[in-house]
Amino acid sequence: MSSNSVNVVLVHGAWADGSSWAKVAAPLAASGVKVIAAQMPLTSLEEDVAAVGRAIDRADGPVVLVGHAYGGAVIGAVQSEKVKALVYVAAGAPDQGETIIEAFYGAEPPPVSPDAHGLIYLPDDVIAGAFAPDAETDEKAVLAAVQRPIAIGTITVPVPHPLWKDVPSWALVAERDLMLPAETQRRVAERMKATIRSHDVDHMPLITAPSLVLGIISEAVASVTR
Repeated sequence: MSSNSVNVVLVHGAWADGSSWAKVAAPLAASGVKVIAAQMPLTSLEEDVAAVGRAIDRADGPVVLVGHAYGGAVIGAVQSEKVKALVYVAAGAPDQGETIIEAFYGAEPPPVSPDAHGLIYLPDDVIAGAFAPDAETDEKAVLAAVQRPIAIGTITVPVPHPLWKDVPSWALVAERDLMLPAETQRRVAERMKATIRSHDVDHMPLITAPSLVLGIISEAVASVTR
């Protein structure tokens, strides 16, 4: 099996959309890998999992499923025999029966609060200073402009049996992450028995350090082709 027969499905995190993967998707596609970036509504965990499931349905062959941040919870909740490896990028990974807030923040509340509609937005200064501090000025402006809010109910429901218990996983731990502590990322990665790659990057390495993200995805793709 060659890498050209492997599909990579990219799953964005909260406050982002599929375009956040542009610097990763383009090189993967240029190398011959079929790439699909799922677009999640961020309205409920169930609906987000369904959106990723539809993206996987479009894949012809084995899938490496990649999740950033909140997307890590979603890829773990997917159930598909096509998925042969999981990659977590600055991401959390709840266990069965655990809510996303519990897995990501423990007893601490999330760093932002919902509005009157139950939606959580990031202020522009949080995007610039914590979400993607290493991004270029124009990239921060775009992230602020296109951000997709996440519904509070999405992160307060327990997750089902996680897929990481059944397939191998990789985890990129972002050591300078100001949104999801590196200690949390490492703890859940160790719990998954993931192959861990730790780097001195911020919360958005898919934008600020795409070569590192490509490296860990390539490891997972290679494992599927062997």
